[in-house]
Amino acid sequence: MATNNAHKLSEIRRIIGDRMDVLSLSDIGCHDEIPETGDTLEENALIKARWIKEKYGYDCFADDTGLEVEALGGAPGVYSARYAGEHCTPADNVAKMLREMKDVPCGKRNACFRTVIALIRGGVTTLVDGKVDGVITTEVSGTDGFGYDPIFRPEGSDITFAEMDADSKNAISHRGRATRKLIEVLGL
Repeated sequence: MATNNAHKLSEIRRIIGDRMDVLSLSDIGCHDEIPETGDTLEENALIKARWIKEKYGYDCFADDTGLEVEALGGAPGVYSARYAGEHCTPADNVAKMLREMKDVPCGKRNACFRTVIALIRGGVTTLVDGKVDGVITTEVSGTDGFGYDPIFRPEGSDITFAEMDADSKNAISHRGRATRKLIEVLGL
């Protein structure tokens, strides 16, 4: 998997289980800063997967994930990881989101998380995706998960992703849905 994000890697490995070994960039000796210069999640996932295929020769997959908030015109979207600035922390992003949304009424806080996975295998490129609808909460709640999980409550739930255990989150999350599609494509 073309990532150095330990949280993403852990989620993917947990979902895939013992069906296959998932190696990270550090596992293959890659310490490159892969540029994410695409304008879409699809483009960024493809950039990362192609980088590894071209420079290291491995068939691989890469994901890009974005939080799309209706009241913010779909922002932060492809810029979710750096919403509060180029060298921000996840806590900075959450704080900025809460500031941006402070005057948005409860009925207008709709959002979705989307994950796109690009797979390069045997010279064939395949894209799969996963999406989960929900709302942005008015305050941080929960300590599990990462990123925007403490302020994202998925549709049909009364708790945030950060309040869920890993298996419950993975069962309904954007990354879980995309990874299950990847598993189907791989025939695992």
